[in-house]
Amino acid sequence: AAGGRTKTAGRLYDIVVFGASGFTGQFVVEEVARAAAAAAAGEGQLCGGRLRWAVAGRSREKLRAVLERAAERLGKAAPGEEVGVLLCDVGDAGSLAAMARQTRLVLNCVGPYRFFGEPVVEACVENGASCIDISGEPQFLEGMYLKYNEKAAEKGVYVIGSCGFDSIPADMGVLYTRDKLKGTLTAVESFLSVKSGPEGVGVHDGTWKSAVYGLSDEDNLKKLRKQIGYAPVPVVGAKLKRRGFLFYSQEFKEYCITFLGSDGSVVKRTQRYLHTELQETPVQYGAYVTVGGLGSVIKLMFMGMLFLLLVKFNFGRKLLTKYPEFFSAGRFTKEGPTQKQMDGTSFTMTFFGEGYSEGQDPQNGKPNVKICTEVKGPEPGYIATPIAMVQAAVSLLEDAASLPKQGGVYSPGAAFSKTKLIDRLNKRGVEFSVISKPEV
Repeated sequence: AAGGRTKTAGRLYDIVVFGASGFTGQFVVEEVARAAAAAAAGEGQLCGGRLRWAVAGRSREKLRAVLERAAERLGKAAPGEEVGVLLCDVGDAGSLAAMARQTRLVLNCVGPYRFFGEPVVEACVENGASCIDISGEPQFLEGMYLKYNEKAAEKGVYVIGSCGFDSIPADMGVLYTRDKLKGTLTAVESFLSVKSGPEGVGVHDGTWKSAVYGLSDEDNLKKLRKQIGYAPVPVVGAKLKRRGFLFYSQEFKEYCITFLGSDGSVVKRTQRYLHTELQETPVQYGAYVTVGGLGSVIKLMFMGMLFLLLVKFNFGRKLLTKYPEFFSAGRFTKEGPTQKQMDGTSFTMTFFGEGYSEGQDPQNGKPNVKICTEVKGPEPGYIATPIAMVQAAVSLLEDAASLPKQGGVYSPGAAFSKTKLIDRLNKRGVEFSVISKPEV
């Protein structure tokens, strides 16, 4: 890690936020500005008390406006002159290379990543910069692993996808649960609940587009996984039962469905890595989301069937992406959520784990210990996601000695399992806690 540090020590910036003027990018900028202020105030050892950072995108005017907005929201008169402004376009490889050469780390906020993600990863790997994104698209994430893992390892850089709400709470939540159980954790189920205030939930259209194209292309994900040729992860302990797509949960007194985000695929990659590289016991995992009472279920089933029907056809995808508000009953909009909607929204992810007490052989008999943990946080898309992304960035820069020995393309849990990421998240309001511990 020391070698890695000296290699990029001569670079002008520690962090560049690419896509800074996009909808999510503006919130990431604000969060980096907060981290820079904390570093300047001497909290943490970050880069000797100074975080050198820049914003990058296509329009100088928009980038300046985003910096001004961030300064205003943080109660500062204007962004300091020390924040760099880089002009850079995802369609121009030369500009991406120039950006990557000037920084230790790129925070890539330009999605859908299946269309715009790879050129950024390529530029970073070729030019010796690490790269973090907030993609929830398994096909992109696993595709980057296939294409760039070896090259990134050679160059000693880290490419870490899904560092937003997808899938840091789930991936780090499973590791947290494992670390809090005395004994061996063998299986976990997580249940996501998103609560909204009187204004309802709002999500920006970019996330909607990623879902539309992701679900239309599931067959290619299977092919990709064949190509990667993953080693099967052994099942240790009692086999975790798959639940039906829709079921009633006694714990929550609500209907739940299988969570269709990237959490399942990300956690599996982390568990495979920890098992093959660090000989840790792999944890089986199922991800679910609570949807409410029968009325909500009927509405959801109707919308879901319509969505799944349209997503298979080109004209259907055009309709879905053109009228997100109509097809999502007002939840996804081209403007994104209002500040009021965001302030009124929060999430809780509850983890139910089971395993074997110390001295019990997980290969024999039934699990004899249970644990329940929780990750709570603010609105997932534009408050929790920037916090997760920026704290992942800080961990990458500050906890370099605790990262995997070798560069490569990693899931968050694989990259950060030994770092202080969970402590950092706790301090910023994405809180991990134990709800109940087992009595053996």
